[in-house]
Amino acid sequence: MKPGCMEVFMARALVPDSLWELIEPLLPPDKPPKSNGRPPVPNRAALTGILFVLRTGIPWEYLPQEMGCGSGMTCWRRLHQWHELGVWQEVYETLLAHLHRADGIDWSRSIVDSASVRAVFGGSKPARVQLTGANAAASITS
Repeated sequence: MKPGCMEVFMARALVPDSLWELIEPLLPPDKPPKSNGRPPVPNRAALTGILFVLRTGIPWEYLPQEMGCGSGMTCWRRLHQWHELGVWQEVYETLLAHLHRADGIDWSRSIVDSASVRAVFGGSKPARVQLTGANAAASITS
């Protein structure tokens, strides 16, 4: 592999063009370069770094600089920024809709986790806890 090709290879491996075409419109536009300082990391490179860290489980600070994704802290900040802007929810919904249209989801194997389903009207009130002893014990702080 030629020197300098690592960025292109990793970007294509983790974020293929077809996936990038779906996600790119959902991301805030790339920041324009400043006249001084380092140029901003492009969104595709940041997304590649984010996916690499999340997929491999390595700590952010160990993100290889050779990948051309910026530092781990840059990718972490972008992840946080996109989360605050609601980008990840939009990405999730877009990819889910795309997979559904392509008949790529086997809905017969889906489940609903009741811990994450909202209880309508607050659910039932918990029963009062019955004491097991004859008298309540004295408090050690009183």
